[in-house]
Amino acid sequence: MSSHSDAIKFAYWVPNVSGGLVISNIEQRTGWDIDYNRKLAQIAEANGFDYALSQIRFTAGYGADNQHESVSFSHALLAATTTLKVIAAILPGPWNPALAAKQIATINHLTNGRVSVNVVSGWFRGEFAAIGELWLDHDERYRRSEEFIRALRGIWTEDSFTLKGDFYRFTNYSMKPKPIEPLPEIFQGGSSRAARDMASRVSDWYFTNGNTPEEILKQVDDIRTKAKANGHKVRIGVNAFAIARESEQEARAVLDEIIAKANPEAVQGFADQVKNAGKASPEGEGNWAKSSFEDLVQYNDGFRSNLIGTPEQIAERILKLKDAGADLILLGFLHFQEEVEFFGKRVIPLVRELEAARDRELVAAE
Repeated sequence: MSSHSDAIKFAYWVPNVSGGLVISNIEQRTGWDIDYNRKLAQIAEANGFDYALSQIRFTAGYGADNQHESVSFSHALLAATTTLKVIAAILPGPWNPALAAKQIATINHLTNGRVSVNVVSGWFRGEFAAIGELWLDHDERYRRSEEFIRALRGIWTEDSFTLKGDFYRFTNYSMKPKPIEPLPEIFQGGSSRAARDMASRVSDWYFTNGNTPEEILKQVDDIRTKAKANGHKVRIGVNAFAIARESEQEARAVLDEIIAKANPEAVQGFADQVKNAGKASPEGEGNWAKSSFEDLVQYNDGFRSNLIGTPEQIAERILKLKDAGADLILLGFLHFQEEVEFFGKRVIPLVRELEAARDRELVAAE
């Protein structure tokens, strides 16, 4: 029988970057400042959200002129809440694993274990050039990220940690205090083969771009088969942009307006940069490898997950994503404070009802 611990989890993108979650000139009542975000975190916590994910950006561009640093911003949101978990995005290259391990262990103690990390492998080549960081080939970035994650875990669990890696070297390093158990969860993103293979070896969670349940299922089967062979377990998060309205017509009209008012120059600039991510993978299967202009208006193909319609329609579609193997839905919204509250009050309870009904069916069938 499926227990309540199997309930699908909900996360939202932290808008710590200006311009909201769509590259569009549509009105967006979403703030990137700390006051807006503290209130948003409290609204999310009060309305059934489990996690928040902060974004990592170093430079302006693609409709985002301002950006707050992810780890310190995550800590501020944790300080403003009591149960919400916050996932801080970090980037191997700018971060050394020793710094990341120490930083996250301290925040772990300050927040009773509510901090996690999202290890970002790709991103923007232009950013790396601007800050003087070496840009590695696609699969090399994932090789470095895997070593980064192994270093984090080693530092958090071992005394006299030693690693003689291709990217990082540690000799008899003992960090104290170590994080309180359970250890901070390690998330990663990607859709490429290198990303999936890395997840099947080292990550707790794998985020994939938005997609149909059929396409999600293919990735999940691949990752879980490989993870099982490695004696490892990995959970799956799926990106989605939610437009929940009282009628499907109203929700679709919002989507049409977002795309109609898209900023073509910013979308094209983003498209050019992400070709260095997904399309750069040897097999051409990475994030954004098959994204259309409409998909790219929302950073992580969120429209493809089709959580657009009435609360009832969205809840049903979330169950289909769960059936495909999703353990968590990572959500973007147009007007975050109002829509996170509406989603929490109107959609999440319907998802819980559908899950409970399914549990009853399973019990009856036993």
